Amino acid sequence: MKGSVIALGEINGHRAAALIRDGKLDDFLVDADDGLAPAPGSIFRAKGGRLLKGMGGALLDLPNGEQAYLRGSKGLKPGAPMLVQVTHIAEEGKAVPVTTRLLFKSKYAIVTPDAPGLNISRAISDDDELLRLHDLASAGMDGADETFGLILRSACEGTSDDDIADDIAAMRDLAEAVAADIDGQPELLTSGPDAWDAAWRDWTADVLDDSDDAFENHGVMELVDTALSIKAPLTGGAFAYIEQTRAMVTVDINTGGEFSPAAGLKANIAIARDLSRQLRVRGLAGQIVIDLAPMPKKERRQFEQALKAGFKSDGGDVVLAGWTPLGNFEIQKKRTRLPIANVLR
Repeated sequence: MKGSVIALGEINGHRAAALIRDGKLDDFLVDADDGLAPAPGSIFRAKGGRLLKGMGGALLDLPNGEQAYLRGSKGLKPGAPMLVQVTHIAEEGKAVPVTTRLLFKSKYAIVTPDAPGLNISRAISDDDELLRLHDLASAGMDGADETFGLILRSACEGTSDDDIADDIAAMRDLAEAVAADIDGQPELLTSGPDAWDAAWRDWTADVLDDSDDAFENHGVMELVDTALSIKAPLTGGAFAYIEQTRAMVTVDINTGGEFSPAAGLKANIAIARDLSRQLRVRGLAGQIVIDLAPMPKKERRQFEQALKAGFKSDGGDVVLAGWTPLGNFEIQKKRTRLPIANVLR
């Protein structure tokens, strides 16, 4: 089926959201159990804890005896309250990774304390639109703390003045309230978005289906079952096995029934183009090792270019680390969600 759909529903009592493009699952979000892991974007009042000499960071105290890890310790005062935001999902048994650079992010606006200035998405190029959005940004931040900045996102293009102004006001009010609430014991001040909120905030599609039968209407559960399978079909009859271990995610490429001289390159290009989506819908991240199908070294550059294009939308969340001595390719991907197999088991 051509076109794109956002379907909102629940699985085993968890809110979930599916983004479907041309009949294929393009992204999938599902809420974790309460207390399993704080969602990225959550903001805490933490307390300065122990400096980790030699590691360039510090452990901070969170509510309920939990700890956070802050990279960099400049100006940190042990025992002093501070505001931090969760950057990504913590690995099991490890401290929650946080930053002091807070972002208050919604569909149209991002308020940036300690990063002043008015900025508009580079994806918007129309001069009249840029002027309109600059006027809205200036009006929305009039009288705000001079250390506060604002970013207007690409979704603003063509959106009504009232919707954008309301979004700016909501994010500014939240940022001002949180910034004023620094004193006290460790506490969760605002939670990161749940699956429905994140879908509304970050996805765009031709159709939004939030009916009670949304998942049934679009065959979401069948698509999720496919995503949970370790075997992923690729174009041309090739396939990959994508498996999670405690240390890493492994991706093993097979050419299937094709034995032509170009079979290896074709299979490797196919996974390069689709791996970002495959990892996204499975919720897999961390260290990723690709065991490629056999191909001459001279074809590696073509594979790298396809892989770079495939991960372009992931931005700074992904590092293409390069080749190992054994001819595997390594990737590092930020953990922004839990594996859906862990959440739904």
